[in-house]
Amino acid sequence: MLYRLLWIFFIYAFLGWCTEVSYAALVTGSFVNRGFLNGPVCPIYGFGVVIVLTCLTPLAGSLPLLFLGSVVLTSALEWLTGFALEKLFHQRWWDYSDEPFNLSGYICLRFAIAWGFACMFVVKLLHPTVLLFIRIVPQVLGVVLLALMGAVMAVDLAATVSTIIKLNRRLAQIDELAAKIREASNEFGENLADRVLDAAERGAGWKEDLDELSFRLAERRAELADNLAEWEQHREEQRTQVRRQLEDWHASMQALLAGDSFGHRRLLRAFPRLRSLDHAGALERLHHRMEHLRNR
Repeated sequence: MLYRLLWIFFIYAFLGWCTEVSYAALVTGSFVNRGFLNGPVCPIYGFGVVIVLTCLTPLAGSLPLLFLGSVVLTSALEWLTGFALEKLFHQRWWDYSDEPFNLSGYICLRFAIAWGFACMFVVKLLHPTVLLFIRIVPQVLGVVLLALMGAVMAVDLAATVSTIIKLNRRLAQIDELAAKIREASNEFGENLADRVLDAAERGAGWKEDLDELSFRLAERRAELADNLAEWEQHREEQRTQVRRQLEDWHASMQALLAGDSFGHRRLLRAFPRLRSLDHAGALERLHHRMEHLRNR
């Protein structure tokens, strides 16, 4: 029983990946690996079919019950998967919030109905052929193949989780650097504003003194000129220092945006609506950079 369930899982995980890739090719006009993993599998499809077959096989004689049961089970699986991935990685991997009749953006009525019809097709038409294929494969060879596929998927999962952790770390660095740049710019602007206001206040005071003591006009003008020259020099030094710091941080920001790995690019292409709960701005910058590169 376990042997057959494992084969069902891997076969439908692969067929689900083929479905996702085909759908993405129709929408985008290019090949996109839409799987969560790097390999040609979408585990959620494998788990979904295993759950549907295990729970709904007794209802296979009634198409309405099979359809409704498939809608409920696949929607529950998709909701739980989206919720779990968001809690684990602090990222929203897909979002149906703009779809009518959605639940928390994880599932929506349109795709729930599509999964219902897809499961009816699987149970009534496709699955008998899959079972025939499983029976044809010699069991010893089948066990070896299952062990190999399981090992490859485990390595792939570990690599994907590592990629996501590195992506989150990179997003945190981008946001931290962006905050430093904004803080430096704002601080420079506030310091400059304070100095201008201080000079204006001092200028107003001198004007009152000049009205009262006109004979000290020349002395006051000389003092004002010296103060303004000193202030201009200090302002230029500060501006130069902040400019150099901003240039360094800008170069670091460019390095972070340009230093994406294959795994990062693949995830961003596979999930174009991926949103980070903690670093939304940084992820948006990465999306914009990829869009810019594609349009060049």
